[in-house]
Amino acid sequence: MSTPFKDVAAEHAVFNTKARQRIQQTEFMTSAPTFRLCPPDIGLEVAFAGRSNAGKSSAINALTNQRQLARSSKTPGRTQMINFFSIGDTNRRLVDLPGYGYAAVPLEMKKEWQVELEEYLVSRSSLAGLVLMTDIRHPLKFFDEQMLHWAKDGELPVHILLTKADKLKYGASKNALLNTRQALKKLGLNCTIQLFSALRKEGLDELAGVMGKWYDYKLDDDKLVESDLQSLPATQLDAEPQDVKSQDSQ
Repeated sequence: MSTPFKDVAAEHAVFNTKARQRIQQTEFMTSAPTFRLCPPDIGLEVAFAGRSNAGKSSAINALTNQRQLARSSKTPGRTQMINFFSIGDTNRRLVDLPGYGYAAVPLEMKKEWQVELEEYLVSRSSLAGLVLMTDIRHPLKFFDEQMLHWAKDGELPVHILLTKADKLKYGASKNALLNTRQALKKLGLNCTIQLFSALRKEGLDELAGVMGKWYDYKLDDDKLVESDLQSLPATQLDAEPQDVKSQDSQ
């Protein structure tokens, strides 16, 4: 039986090894309270976003193979900082966006975050892609969809992680993946999507492959020739799987 964590488009597989090596060089850079105070808008960066309980910090720590790189707040939703991490050098960055959707946060604070997040997703020219995390048991809540529409407005590619997939059995996780993909189509949103478990460290290679493509990490002395992709089986190039220092944001 094939694992459901291999559902993401396999065209990214050629990037996985080098991407994983690079991403594990991640180090904390700085935090910014507002979009205007972010580091210079140069190079390439990939942003991680999700509801305050979606497991964002756990995903970043698992991806980078560092236990406390992204620190989880004891009070979800309180952190407003945009946290930047360098990957090898400051021209390749991972960005941990503030968690959203936590009910206890005052309405005015939520509105401020909304303005900042929209401006960042639509206006940040160095932003190469968005990784959106949503709990597999409660996928695509209202603000998740809002984030996706902002990304679409900014012509930003999005890769969705259905997190905490270890909470469901194999069949249920596959159904959740299929149902979420269908919901995205109805919303007119063209995103790649995969199952993910930080606890079991499943789905890491697929995620690293997507990020590696966005960061343009290549094989063979950083130069990927056309034949590398052409050598993959045609079924692996199908984007649609066949199977049904304030850095404490969550």
